[in-house]
Amino acid sequence: MRDLSLNTALGLPVNGGGVFLQADWPASPRVRTLISTRQGGISQGVFASLNVGAHVGDDAAAVAHNRALVEQQAGRALAYLNQTHSTTVVAADAALAALEKGEPLNADASVGCDGSAACAVMTADCLPVLFCDRAGSTVAAAHAGWRGLAGGVLQNTVAAMPVAPLEIMAYLGPAIGADAFEVGQDVWDAFCLPMPRAEAAFTDIGAGKYLADIYALARLALQDVGINQIYGGQHCTVLERDAFFSYRRDGQTGRMVSAVWLE
Repeated sequence: MRDLSLNTALGLPVNGGGVFLQADWPASPRVRTLISTRQGGISQGVFASLNVGAHVGDDAAAVAHNRALVEQQAGRALAYLNQTHSTTVVAADAALAALEKGEPLNADASVGCDGSAACAVMTADCLPVLFCDRAGSTVAAAHAGWRGLAGGVLQNTVAAMPVAPLEIMAYLGPAIGADAFEVGQDVWDAFCLPMPRAEAAFTDIGAGKYLADIYALARLALQDVGINQIYGGQHCTVLERDAFFSYRRDGQTGRMVSAVWLE
């Protein structure tokens, strides 16, 4: 039997054989979300148990089964991407078509306007960001590791949405927390040299090392393009061991998925 004690404490509902979160934001009823945890699948060992990453060394049949569980819960096909820490944004329907051909698109964000596919990104410490507009006419999902975040993946995602930034809200999904994300001088330089106010998101711990707050950095990037409705950002994938996969903590591990779509 699965030990869901921590997940129960976190308020994670158990549905469809898996354990899932939903974005807590004042979105239109048309906007639906799903954020998987590590609980509720069939993968074994370091991938236990709801791993949806097909690129991490897990058994392919187990990954396919886990993805099917997630899609059953969503009631919609998920447009998985071949994520490369880029700033590339694609259309979700095009991403789904490529995935069905066995050729997932190289991208780190997708935008959807017709409900035919769920925008989806996989993470295991990097930051998943979900977007929608107030009217519920468009949605998007972005994978923001520090490289993509510094490079502008969130700004590019907003620019690809056919609505004004003031109409957009964002949800920051589970990522590595500020107490666990130790980085070097290169990461500080990538953010703080072009944007000095980003220094507030870093704590100097000496010897050229810092603790970085990826949630705060994402908020700065979003605010710079006019998005003020920003929600989420309360989890830590490293510390919440029973709930989330963490590459920083475990090395070889599984991936969660964060998805958003229109009904």
